[in-house]
Amino acid sequence: MRRFVSGRLRSLLVHSLQTRQQIRPQQQTPLFLSRFLSAAPALDFPSSMADKSPSPLTVTVGNINPKVVKCEYAVRGEIVILAGKIQEELKANPDSHPFDEILYCNIGNPQSLGQQPITYFREVLALCDHPSILDKSETQGLFSADSIERAWEVLDQIPGRATGAYSHSQGIKGLRDTIAAGIEARDGYPADPNDLFLTDGASPAVHMMLTLLLRSEKDGILCPIPQYPLYSASIALHGGTLVPYYLDEASGWGLEISDLKKQLEDAKSKGVSVRALVVINPGNPTGQVLAEDNQRQIVEFCKQEGLVLLADEVYQENIYVPDKEFHSFKKVARSMGYGETDIPLVSFQSVSKGYYGECGKRGGYMEVTGFSPEVREQIYKMASVNLCSNISGQILASLVMSPPKVGDESYELYLSEKDGILSSLKRRAKTLEDALNSLEGVTCNRTEGAMYLFPRIDLPQKAIKAAEAEKTVPDAFYCKRLLNATGIVVVPGSGFGQVPGTWHFRCTILPQEDKIPAIVNRLTEFHKKFMDEFRD
Repeated sequence: MRRFVSGRLRSLLVHSLQTRQQIRPQQQTPLFLSRFLSAAPALDFPSSMADKSPSPLTVTVGNINPKVVKCEYAVRGEIVILAGKIQEELKANPDSHPFDEILYCNIGNPQSLGQQPITYFREVLALCDHPSILDKSETQGLFSADSIERAWEVLDQIPGRATGAYSHSQGIKGLRDTIAAGIEARDGYPADPNDLFLTDGASPAVHMMLTLLLRSEKDGILCPIPQYPLYSASIALHGGTLVPYYLDEASGWGLEISDLKKQLEDAKSKGVSVRALVVINPGNPTGQVLAEDNQRQIVEFCKQEGLVLLADEVYQENIYVPDKEFHSFKKVARSMGYGETDIPLVSFQSVSKGYYGECGKRGGYMEVTGFSPEVREQIYKMASVNLCSNISGQILASLVMSPPKVGDESYELYLSEKDGILSSLKRRAKTLEDALNSLEGVTCNRTEGAMYLFPRIDLPQKAIKAAEAEKTVPDAFYCKRLLNATGIVVVPGSGFGQVPGTWHFRCTILPQEDKIPAIVNRLTEFHKKFMDEFRD
């Protein structure tokens, strides 16, 4: 490589000097250049480099890793890309479309849609990132006393008191202690900080576990359908097989153990070794909250079948109905008498969801229990390859699991901000749910939790045929027409999986409340025109 660079540089210098000497022939070659040129080895360039003809691309879609080509992620797919293009067109020409703004209802990204961060969390982060202001007198008037105290506590736990430094690969020990204490307070059962791996959001933790479990396409993961596309995309990337189990829409997206058993046996008959069961609770994209009895059945199923239980619990704070509450799968397993070594269980949590919505801070963790010390060493090795997760995300994860308490200076403001966000999300969910159920041919289960609605659309045959003519799936056809007519961005149900022959879309409840009436009006008007146009 050095010979190539040296030879190439020599060629360029010679050409430059020849050009200069044609203009100023009286000048001599500088001594340092003559030494370089005499020392540099000659290099014969291939004819393909000598001529100016374009060479064929060395990397094409046909010769990259086919697993990358196979994986899909609809949440940021074709319709979102089109929305970005339209947004640029609106900036250049506000009259270019029949609407004046794009209304993003496609992704769980609260702060991008106007949700404000929790003051206490941001105060502690700011102080940790700029600790020199902790000793300044002005700080006392700008930050709450408990934020200042917490920042000192956090900094004392960080080696070198530097948020820009690497940490332990599992995360800063003191922050893991805090998170473990929060888990114990939530569940009523002990939590070990050594079971915690702090990650850049929950997604890397999911990737880590699938890397561990999937050896080939003969290994399968039981996933709910509909499911969050992180799982289908990650399973494809890791070369495994997604084994679907269908949630029952008619019973509010219930999970039937009989279907789990059927899908497991079917996979076995095809030579697939099922390694784990994914459960998303509260559900994404379906918004249901599992009943505790159902969770017990799931735990027992995993125990009997020797499956790892992968519990996606990132929406644990997002519960909107009085008859449901969140129970972690670890709590359920322990209440059934299963101890640390009885069942392999991995629980995922993130700072991106809940009432905090700190997606860009990339904080989260997984709690890993029920694995042998030898396997734990392998998980730690994978964490070590990534060095560590970002420190701000680690701090946020500890704050989320240990927020202000009664009596703290920040408590009243914290509680007001938290309750304000969650009660607003509840109202938005109900308004959108009612609006969707008022539309012809649309049915929508109630949003018990999470951040989404997943309505079913009974599309006319004429619309389905029109979609086929455009070589697109019918629900994507509907969503694209919706975007072009109204500026509303939703995700086709086909990106999440659905019972064949049914069509859905996922819509978040995250646009701010003052935007919800516009969404309802635009959607209602569009849907009526769509159904009239394609009525059979």
